[in-house]
Amino acid sequence: MAPAPSETPGRVGFRAGWVFAAIWLFYLGENLNALLRHPAGMWRDVGLVALALFAVTYVLLVSIMRKPRSDGGYPPSELRIWLGLLVLLALALLQLPAAGQHILTCTVYIAASAVMGLPLRSGLAVAVTIAVAVEVAIRVVPEWRTTSQGYALAVVLAAAATWGMRLAFERQGRLIQAQNELAELAVADERSRIAGDLHDILGHSLTVVAVKAELAQRLLDVDLDRARAELRDLESLARDALADVRATALNMRGISLPGEIAAAKAALAAADVKAELPGAADDVPTRYRELFAWTIREAVTNIVRHSRARHAEVRLCPDSVEIVDDGQGCTSTAGGGQGLAGLRRRADELGARLIAGQRGDRPGFRVRVEVPS
Repeated sequence: MAPAPSETPGRVGFRAGWVFAAIWLFYLGENLNALLRHPAGMWRDVGLVALALFAVTYVLLVSIMRKPRSDGGYPPSELRIWLGLLVLLALALLQLPAAGQHILTCTVYIAASAVMGLPLRSGLAVAVTIAVAVEVAIRVVPEWRTTSQGYALAVVLAAAATWGMRLAFERQGRLIQAQNELAELAVADERSRIAGDLHDILGHSLTVVAVKAELAQRLLDVDLDRARAELRDLESLARDALADVRATALNMRGISLPGEIAAAKAALAAADVKAELPGAADDVPTRYRELFAWTIREAVTNIVRHSRARHAEVRLCPDSVEIVDDGQGCTSTAGGGQGLAGLRRRADELGARLIAGQRGDRPGFRVRVEVPS
């Protein structure tokens, strides 16, 4: 006869909790039989009405306990529950003249409702108080001593069962809340990953587009054919960047190390930076090729965009990739810009080490990624 659990934060309730509560009302059949056996009169009529109102109030009280409490606390719902418990107690007492000791059945419903709806300490205190009061009443009223044994134990057992149900539902509620939080974190991480990928893609592509556009503008009055070639490259770069963005949004995008080496050659040449690049990438393990490709892309983008370098070199080994230049470096990137932050995230995922900062042997900037050998 325990009520359905309330749907508070951290607690899971039945969608049809009132049906679950109404099922337990069949125990009130003892009260109904006692009232019907009582001689007709005022107290019998009062008892029948009180019994019907008791059942309705109990179901309504369960419905109140099922309502979500947005603030996570008990007020004002706790006040409603206290009022509901007092109404149940009053309706039980109104049955006393005609139903006699059978009203003790109602105390089981009251105790279970208190344990489920009130704060745990208050609910247990109410249940204990009711159990003690029932035991005292049985001992005080002589007619009840032989026919009412076990009601106090029934109150205790109902309170204990309800307490167990409440704890189980609270644990389940906390588990669901934790799962929702993990899902939200996963969504946030995925958004961050996509944002980082889009930054890397557009940052590189738009930088090259800007450099080639400037070069084409300078060539318009000098070499028209070469300017047209640069404009054709701009169109191709724009289409490739658009395709990369679409593929990234669909989580289908991957980059190749040879492709990034070729793209770095074109970007550095367009920026009038003399470059030394590896001719092949066959010695790099497949697992690290994508990381090395992102490293080259990010470093070359920063060289073209920020460094004002005249010379750059890409050094590629099976367990490391290093890009150095002779420019002035980039304070924003060295301080942990968005590009390096995304690159560091990728390196951490593979247990690699990222080193970025000013060169120690000569002026310039260095980006190096080392993987476990």
